[in-house]
This record gives sequence, structure tokens and C-alpha cells, in this order.
Amino acid sequence: MSTPQNLYPELQLFIGGEWISKGARQSESVLNPATGEVLGELPHATTADLDRALAAAEKGFKVWRSYMPEKRGEILRKAAALLNAQGDRITRVASMESGKAIAQSRIELHMATEVLEWYAEEGRRAYGRVLTQRQPGTRHLVVKQPIGPVAAFTPWNFPQGNPARKLGAALGAGCSCVLKAAEDTPASAILMVKALQEAGVPDGVVNLVFGVPSEICPYILRSGVIRKLSFTGSIPIGKELVKICAEKMIRTTMELGGHGPVLVFDDVNLEQVLDMCATAKCRNGGQVCVSPTRYFIHASIFDKFVEGFTARINKVKVGNPLDESVGMGPLIHARRRESVHALIQDALAHGARLHTGGEAIPGPGFFYKPTVLSNIPNSARIMNEEPFGPVALLNPFTDFDAVISEANRLPYGLAAFAFTENGKRLKLLGEQLEAGMLGLNTFAISVPESPFGGIKESGHGSEEGIEGLDACLITKYISEA
Repeated sequence: MSTPQNLYPELQLFIGGEWISKGARQSESVLNPATGEVLGELPHATTADLDRALAAAEKGFKVWRSYMPEKRGEILRKAAALLNAQGDRITRVASMESGKAIAQSRIELHMATEVLEWYAEEGRRAYGRVLTQRQPGTRHLVVKQPIGPVAAFTPWNFPQGNPARKLGAALGAGCSCVLKAAEDTPASAILMVKALQEAGVPDGVVNLVFGVPSEICPYILRSGVIRKLSFTGSIPIGKELVKICAEKMIRTTMELGGHGPVLVFDDVNLEQVLDMCATAKCRNGGQVCVSPTRYFIHASIFDKFVEGFTARINKVKVGNPLDESVGMGPLIHARRRESVHALIQDALAHGARLHTGGEAIPGPGFFYKPTVLSNIPNSARIMNEEPFGPVALLNPFTDFDAVISEANRLPYGLAAFAFTENGKRLKLLGEQLEAGMLGLNTFAISVPESPFGGIKESGHGSEEGIEGLDACLITKYISEA
């Protein structure tokens, strides 16, 4: 499917209210993962650019914190309306650069604008409290105030949703922000920042930079300007960033990797659960931190589940993400495809059974067949490392305690899922599964008013909900005599 090239915006930095083109700066090519074609050249921020962005954020914070919450909310709501008004272009751009099916990009845009609208309202509820007096004529206050300039580092898999979460929380709380969005999917962040600028966000409050992450992220954090970091990405990189933040006691919200277990018991409506499981697995090609991956199926329905799951996966149309009939697009780049393939080959070498997929799709782009494996031993790498791709791992179980232990075996604790009609079992699952987010009889675990985050090595802190706003606020006690 051909797409007009002028749909894709010029790739620029945004610093202190100024859009900055490539010029003499180093750059990298942004590719369409469905075709391998170059979409644009992305400029990398120089050290001088970063210094300007940090100074602008410092100045912008003083301006933005002085805006009353009602005014900040008005601007955020206007930005959400502007994004919705340009929805067709924005979602097509997101699919062009991320490879996400266009229908999923529309859902993501709706989520992103809902998040901005949520923080537009929740920013008005950053309440403190008045404590009881110890003596007549005294007053004891607890107040919430914006923490200061925020650094936000986002990945490519949700090019609209991740920037919205971080910008919405920071701006709703009264903070400025230096956003380093993903270099693979820069245009989505650019269009979001343009909407915020048009909505009336003052110069310097939002700054957008790109570059080599291992170079610019530490530079930003060690500047002395940043007071809070919100990071979404891999566990190894997250751990390194936390170490840097510890040098200056920067507050952190870390949303890291997962390896989502799915427990399916023998009392479910099997056809209904199969439909849900197959759809959830192919969402964004499995390149989702909360993607269901390790499926544990009660032995009495295991064979039927494997057969039904494989049949549904085989019906998923893989192709150009701008095609309305496509259910799954390409992986983000060749490296991701190679990584997924290596994990699958290792699983097969350890005795796993392949039911479908297991190979790249010939032709241009970075396509990989949706894959179903069963009877995978824990010695296989894929049972211990997040595959982040379109592969489902199916294993049988018989004992409740044993499957809980297996679901909790890994150091990850982002999302977990379970399906059963037994009410008592649902309560036990809620108590015993180790995850920051738990879907019982559903894969829908994210709405703007709910906290989004994990436990164990999947990170700490939460985005969205009142928790996301509070992460950008300090608590100050004031004693008046």
C-alpha cells in the first residue's frame, strides 16, 4: 500500500520553543519497518543542544508552576482535542514508523488523549491537608508542590502512548520536561509536542531531543537540573539509569520488562478465552511489555487449547500495517527479528514443539510469522528471557500451587493474567500472583485512572492514576506559629 511521503513530518528537535532542523548535526535514518524504506533523517542533539534544553526546562519550570491548575488543565485538554482532530494523520504516521496495525494505532491515540485529559483534571486535585493544632494560634500544613524539571525517556513500541503518559503527569503536576523519545519512532512524539505547543504550553516547558541514548541520557541526568526521571525500557538499561540517578538522588519511576504469565483453568469458556488469548498475543507483534507470553494451561484442556490457539494464530493476516485488514505488522527492525528467531531456535534445540511459525516472512520489511511453541522446558532461554515478539509459549499444569510457583519463578513482576470461573480461585490468584498489574478474565489492564507499573525487577513506581501525578510532586510540611 503506497503512502504519500508528505504525510511524514520533518524530523526536528524542539528546544526552548524553537524547532531545530538537522543542519550540520549528526543524524540517523528512520526506517519504515514494513518496507525498509527511509522515512526521514533524524538530527541528533549536540551537547550544546542538551545544555540549551536543560536551561530552557529550568526556566520553563518557573513559568509553568506559576500557572494555576485550571489553566494547565485547559491547555492539556486543548492539546488532546488537537491530537484527536488530526487523528487520521497521526495514527498513520505512528503505524508507518512503528509497524503497528492501523487499528491498534487508533486505539493507542485514544488512550494517549485520554491520559492527557485525565491529568488535565487530576492536576486540580493535588491536595494537601491541615493537621490538628498543638497550640492555639498555630497552624500545621501539608502541601503538594511540583518536583521540578522531569526527564522522560520513552521506547518505540507505543510512540503515542508512552510520551503522553510522561508528559501528561509532568505537565499536570506543574513540572517542565525534557523528553528523549525513541529514535525509531520520532515523528509521533514530534506531532504530540506540536499539539502541546499549539495548545499554549509556554516555551521551555516541553523540550524534545534525540540522539545516541547511551550518550545523551547520562548527560541529561548528571546535569544537576533534573529532579525526576520517568523511564520505560529494558531492565539492564533501567538499572544503569537508576545508578546514575542515585548520584544526585533523582526520584525515579521505572517501567521495565516483563514475561507475562497466563493461567488458564479447566472451568473456562474455552472458545471465548482462546479468542482473547490469540488476539492479545498478536497485539503489536508481541512487542508489548505486558504481552501475554508464558501460557500455563490445565492439562485436561491442554491439547484442545493448543489446537485452537494455533488455528487462530494461523488466521492472523500479517502485512502492511496501513492495510485495514491486517492484524499484525512487522517487527520494529532486523535486530528484533533476529533476536526473536534466535530464542525460538534455542527453544527447539531444547526439545520444544513447534506448531506454527518459527521463521521470517520473505520480502521487504522486518516481518516474522506468529509462532506457537509447546512443552518448552525451563532450560530454554525463551522461558527466562523476555522474547518481545510474536511467540506464545504453551505448557500444561495440573496443580494450583505448582503453577503459581512457576508463574512467579522469574524476577519479573509487571503483568500477569488468569482465567477461571471459580470465585474463590480468583481471590487466591489476586493474592498470590506476583505482578504490579493483574488481569483476571481479561487482558485489559490499563486505563488512565489506574496505576501502571511493576514490581521486582520489572521496576518501581507507577504511571497513570493518582500515583503517576504524585510521582511528580513533593510533599512539604509547613509549621506556622
